[in-house]
Amino acid sequence: MNLSTATSTTLSTCFPKPKASISTTTSLIYGGAASRRSWKRSSFPIFCAINLRGTPETLDDRKSFSGSGAAVCAVGSLHQQDEIPTSFLEARTEQELLLGIKKEAEAGRLPLNVAKGMEELYYNYRNAVLESGHPEAHKSVLSNMAVVFERIFMDVRDPFHFSPYHVAIREPFDYYVFGQKYIRSLIDFRNSYLGNASLFNEMEQKLKQGENVILISNHQTEADPAVIALLLESTNMFIAENLIYVAGDRVLTDPLCKPFSKGRNLLCVYSKQHMNDDPELIDMKRRANTKSLKELALLFRSGSKIIWIAPSGGRDRPDPVTKEWLPTPFDASAVDNMRRLAEYSGVPANIYPLTILCYDIMPPPLKVEKEIGEKRVISFHGVGLSAGPRVTYPNANTALDDPEEAKIAFAQSLYSSVLEQYRVLKSATHGKHAFKASTSAVELSQPWLH
Repeated sequence: MNLSTATSTTLSTCFPKPKASISTTTSLIYGGAASRRSWKRSSFPIFCAINLRGTPETLDDRKSFSGSGAAVCAVGSLHQQDEIPTSFLEARTEQELLLGIKKEAEAGRLPLNVAKGMEELYYNYRNAVLESGHPEAHKSVLSNMAVVFERIFMDVRDPFHFSPYHVAIREPFDYYVFGQKYIRSLIDFRNSYLGNASLFNEMEQKLKQGENVILISNHQTEADPAVIALLLESTNMFIAENLIYVAGDRVLTDPLCKPFSKGRNLLCVYSKQHMNDDPELIDMKRRANTKSLKELALLFRSGSKIIWIAPSGGRDRPDPVTKEWLPTPFDASAVDNMRRLAEYSGVPANIYPLTILCYDIMPPPLKVEKEIGEKRVISFHGVGLSAGPRVTYPNANTALDDPEEAKIAFAQSLYSSVLEQYRVLKSATHGKHAFKASTSAVELSQPWLH
């Protein structure tokens, strides 16, 4: 899980008032199913801090870990008089939280590269949330990052292994809500837009009828699942909570990603971009992908499933010459494999193009990296999500007799819709055209503000 424009300095211009809230944030995170049943209609706290202690203090920036990997923490060396919390959740100040990282690293319980990544993540997240200008930003950062660090540390000590089909863990700790709260503080909802909201209602109706829905989408950041859910939770909570993501192996193995991945429904695969990173693991990766495809076939047969897949094989990246961020073209074979697998299930499947615009809040490295542990750049920014009308295979290719040409034309029709929606979302958020960016094909709205 990785930029920024001018941001507002008041509460009213930063975040929405979603439709649901709960009296105690901590009970929602830890309460599992019982807590989810306690949601009620009310105003929503703008900054969704995972509030575990009182109001924290905030310290200035310090030096970070040395490039040599030595255990040098941002807050200096440990002394007996320093108050070191026994867990990250007990940290009352920024200094205590960062000293906790140093303590665990020096004790050998936290690998130095992970410790360095945690410290870097803290400062990047803190600076991004502070861009909102909200008076409670410091408190939100400390409480959210304390829980993030605790969950990262727990997984380092006792690694979680994902099955080919992973169901979101909602209790006893609710990883879904945990991820939502972390990303929520990075989104400028006043400058965010949902395109063609009625189509998401259409999807939910098809799911209720027992049909399957497939979202053929571009992919921008590790935060995509949370962005999708946050922009849909006020109108389409069923989709937000039940969407199944076809996920690459890196979000299942990176220590800083794993806690967030636990809160999503995932079909775990090895992406084509990293299939050949290690020649000795190619056969293993292929066998694992075959198992995941079998799981997907079973899901399609059961019906009422909504699946998200990015057939580009990875995250969008800027053009090396123009520096413009655009959706990466789709792999026609990946689109066709998904279509055929759904058809063979015998359950009606509905394929929709889906567009995500959120690269600013957490952009990927400019180039694909082999090594786990990429640097996380984070910013506070507006985002966008839009769906295009359902595309059917015969209608897209009625004039084509050659199967290969038909396959390519089908994928291109989906990609063209995604690209059209993307330009509208970008005009609204980056071009500052807001609702004026709407077209006859893409109607923008902000349901979270109503």
